[in-house]
Amino acid sequence: MENPTQSHRGAPARARRHECSRLTLVRHGRIQPSMKHASIVGVVGMFAFGLAIGNAAQSVPAGTVNIIRLPAGGIQPQIAVDAGGVVHVVYFAGEPANGDLFYVRLNNGAFSEPIRVNTEPASAIAVGTIRGARLALGRNSRVHVAWNGSSKVTPKGGPTPMLYARMNEARTGFEPQRNVMQFATGIDGGGALAADGRGNVHVAWHAGGPESKGEGDRRAWLASSTNDGRTFGRERPISNIETGACGCCGMDGLVSARGDTFFLYRSARDVVNRDSYLLASTDAGRTFRSTLMQPWNVGACPMSSYDLIERDGVVLAAWETGGQVQFARVALDVTSSPVPIVPPGAPKTRRHPSLAINGRGEVLMSWSEGTGWQRGGSVAWQLFDPAGAPKGVGGRSEGIPVWGLSAAFARPDNGFTIVY
Repeated sequence: MENPTQSHRGAPARARRHECSRLTLVRHGRIQPSMKHASIVGVVGMFAFGLAIGNAAQSVPAGTVNIIRLPAGGIQPQIAVDAGGVVHVVYFAGEPANGDLFYVRLNNGAFSEPIRVNTEPASAIAVGTIRGARLALGRNSRVHVAWNGSSKVTPKGGPTPMLYARMNEARTGFEPQRNVMQFATGIDGGGALAADGRGNVHVAWHAGGPESKGEGDRRAWLASSTNDGRTFGRERPISNIETGACGCCGMDGLVSARGDTFFLYRSARDVVNRDSYLLASTDAGRTFRSTLMQPWNVGACPMSSYDLIERDGVVLAAWETGGQVQFARVALDVTSSPVPIVPPGAPKTRRHPSLAINGRGEVLMSWSEGTGWQRGGSVAWQLFDPAGAPKGVGGRSEGIPVWGLSAAFARPDNGFTIVY
């Protein structure tokens, strides 16, 4: 894997010659060579999902996990699987402070020809891991992407933009990128994106208003479209100003199959209260209710990320607290903090969780270990049964690049694939 701190403007050409590096994790931990998701709070008693899902026509041994590396120079994958089983992937390549986003489809371990998402070259950023692309599928599986703009598109001394682009009608490329930020400036950490099959597209980020004095009065803001991203209304605040927002942490968003809208963000109340909050809406994003997911007292920004997924009515949220990744089922009718599920082993430096649910109701969580500022690490994972209990032995693979992370998805054969 090439060092992502170097320039990779030729990444699309090299991607055509890319050969996937894959491993298969057998349930009992033997690793052998092998030839976000479709998607308030509360877990009471057992974690049972209650999934009424029949087994797929084909099935692999429980716990089978394939590992696939991105095209040369690629980092920070975001993945969504549509109703037809097509795997859509967006990733970053290039100079970390001023690079590009590329879209590919993944079929049987092979990537399609990359298509550049950002229409202005070098207008994306990877520094900090949490400021990169967010991917969502809308009506008719149309691809929508949002990301923090780089210094190449920021006027000198001006605000950093929140950029958005959607795939064109012909599915051959992306329409010109746009800045959806009109009012709330001061974006630093990563934003979020959510879309549904009804034409709603939501782009969220956290920032201050005109009178903002710091993290303590930052808020989560939402710009929404009701016409498949053709136009967006002016953004409006959706979080409580009392919580603040952690300046350089990420967010995530999801519109469920029934139309409920969710966003996760981290607070910055009184500097040391870096708590995780879930915002939930039952009216297409017009109003939101806030629920505390988990407190975390730390007097610094952890630069953390979130993940929200759904399958067959089950919505799961994943987050990081104190170097430990965890996840929980969320529901609209419960307001208490959830009882999280954590993978076995010492937490140490577990970061950037990603979730996937297969047709048997099993959950795979992948995460980064050992990564930090300008430091790569490894990807680790653990399978959980439908009741939330760890299943088999987890796995680990080295080689997450600087500013890298992983993304997981479930395959039709009930196995899983992790991309990084």
